[in-house]
Amino acid sequence: MWMYIIIGAFFIILGLAVHVGKLYFLLSGYSTMRRDKKANVDVRKIARLVGIYSYINGGLFLLMGVLDAAGMEPPMMPVFIFLMLSSVALAVMSQRYDYNLFDESGRLRKGAGKKLVIPIAIMVATMVFVGVLMFLSAQETEVSFLDEGLEIHGMYGDVYSWEEIDGLRLLEDLPNIEARTNGSAIGSKLKGNFRTTDFGAVKLFVDAEVPPFIYFERGNTRVIFNFSDENDTKAAYEQIETQVTN
Repeated sequence: MWMYIIIGAFFIILGLAVHVGKLYFLLSGYSTMRRDKKANVDVRKIARLVGIYSYINGGLFLLMGVLDAAGMEPPMMPVFIFLMLSSVALAVMSQRYDYNLFDESGRLRKGAGKKLVIPIAIMVATMVFVGVLMFLSAQETEVSFLDEGLEIHGMYGDVYSWEEIDGLRLLEDLPNIEARTNGSAIGSKLKGNFRTTDFGAVKLFVDAEVPPFIYFERGNTRVIFNFSDENDTKAAYEQIETQVTN
């Protein structure tokens, strides 16, 4: 809850500072321009765009905080997707008011296109990177049974030797999740580090809508995972149980 509220408040304050307070030095790129270059920038219109961008995104995060406080557990990914897309839109639209690049009719000045190559390339690379992360996070958990232990694949995965696995049990319900500390939540697919009411910090590799869930510990690390098919999860649990009890 507080994470959403802090992020939302940051956006609102940023929007007010730039749009209303006219603290233009907060605008990336503008503050480092030479004075003659600044004279060709309609900074008020850019500040208005930044204000609109900040108010909308800040409002969405504050709404997320309110919904989370009410126990509704809103999905994070749509808001972050909107944040990413609106950031790209802001970067593109704000260029229109830089008359060092465009003339007043909106046409690109001769030779100015080279200056846009790097920003556009960065935006495209960012979108591709985020898209790949979202795709990978939405995939089913992949697990391998090795001679030495259990391997959970992926960014947050690891190899857990049979001798280290302790506290193995099959959970019919996923513990109450208080916060995502470092991970992804795309729909019902949760991967990464989360904080729960019952177990504290845990690593999740689950489809929250398909119980049961396999829980085990390795030292201070707690892991919960499952598959998209209930029978596959139960079969994996039995296989792990056989290995750790031998």
